[in-house]
Amino acid sequence: MELIRKPTWLRVKIPSGENYVKVKQTLGLEYLHTVCEEAKCPNIAECWGSGTATIMILGDICTRGCRFCAVTSGKPVFLDPEEPNRVAKAIKSWGLRYVVITAVCRDDLPDGGADHMAKTIKAVKLECPQTIVESLIPDFRGFDDSISKIIDSQPDVISHNIETVKRLTPKIRDARASYEQTLHILKRVKEIDSRIYTKSSIMLGLGENEEEVFQTIKDLRSVGVDILTMGQYLQPTQKHLPVVEYLPPQKFYDYEMNATQMGFLYVASGPLVRSSYRAAEFFLENAILRNNDIR
Repeated sequence: MELIRKPTWLRVKIPSGENYVKVKQTLGLEYLHTVCEEAKCPNIAECWGSGTATIMILGDICTRGCRFCAVTSGKPVFLDPEEPNRVAKAIKSWGLRYVVITAVCRDDLPDGGADHMAKTIKAVKLECPQTIVESLIPDFRGFDDSISKIIDSQPDVISHNIETVKRLTPKIRDARASYEQTLHILKRVKEIDSRIYTKSSIMLGLGENEEEVFQTIKDLRSVGVDILTMGQYLQPTQKHLPVVEYLPPQKFYDYEMNATQMGFLYVASGPLVRSSYRAAEFFLENAILRNNDIR
């Protein structure tokens, strides 16, 4: 297969700066992981430079084998009971106003790791009461009890990524993850607690067509998703799925306008946009603070 050359608009600067170094040092001292590093996010310099990071808990080995993801697959490590407190300590030291807590899939655990994730959220909320917490959750095999545990821990935002269009889901995601299950999870969050903001993300450039993207956007809105992010898929290693197409910025803008017209509270769409994206987090931060003032 002929390699597609990466366009100039996808070039990013080399990570550096005082805040970047501070975050990296704290992660090492507390034995913590970030999806920023594990997933080779192109925005790591921007996010860490502004003191923002997406903490990845439950270890750094995933029980799933999605073909787009750079996180290591295999037999997971033991569950560290002190991790929730170490995460809270790290976030407090950074003085973050907004933090995303995500996790690898843990199909080896009866609840998929939901209890551990809920404890981490509670620890952060207790230690850092001014910090807005977004929980980017795995699918927990669709179990309502696991979803309820996360909701009971009272994150301000719950994210769950649909990743791609329905046709490509079996090719791109692990067989245990389905398009319908993702929609079910996002719908259940709103049914259990409509006050929680929900968020999802779509990767583009994997061979989807325009009609499929529009349908995916429509499906996400139909289950009450508030925030949508859309970005360019970038092949993390030669072992992962290749990029089929690099979409121009104008195409992302067109999708953004279409999604905005469907009624999302906020849409971030661009080549370097990722699920955890500073612009979307800034919008959510202001919206949550406004709601807290009203209450």
